[in-house]
Amino acid sequence: MVVRFAFQSDLPAVNLLRKQLNDLHVAGKPEIFKPGFPAELRDYLYAVFDDPDKELVVAEQDGSILGFAILNALHRPETPYMFERRYLDVDELCVAESARRQGVGRALIDFIRNYAGVRGFSRVELNMWEFNRDALAFYEALGFTTYRRYMELPVEQEEEK
Repeated sequence: MVVRFAFQSDLPAVNLLRKQLNDLHVAGKPEIFKPGFPAELRDYLYAVFDDPDKELVVAEQDGSILGFAILNALHRPETPYMFERRYLDVDELCVAESARRQGVGRALIDFIRNYAGVRGFSRVELNMWEFNRDALAFYEALGFTTYRRYMELPVEQEEEK
């Protein structure tokens, strides 16, 4: 298996994996995520590919794309509240359902960690949805820790009088 930066010819295969990821999110949070995979979602990947502040990384074996990650180079200037931060954000990461638990995800994270170090980023960050317990266990096993949490409180809607 080889982990590398994507070629434009990889984008259709990556979009097939992004559809798997979207379907997972729809199943986990159907009140938030829309089913299907419309043109806007497919086209987003082409915008990522052309964006100089983003990178698309793929894991390939025998000509098949088994996983991918979208990376954002982020810079947050210093504010009265926070210090300046430069970090690498993992916007999306997915391993094909058929290739999970075979080292693909670990290889992607190893590549990302190395890339972040070479580029001088102080950390790699990502966010994930709480329903995805398999992803949480995977990230924790690789050394990720939770430092911030988003919480929700569903509210019943009442009719206006």
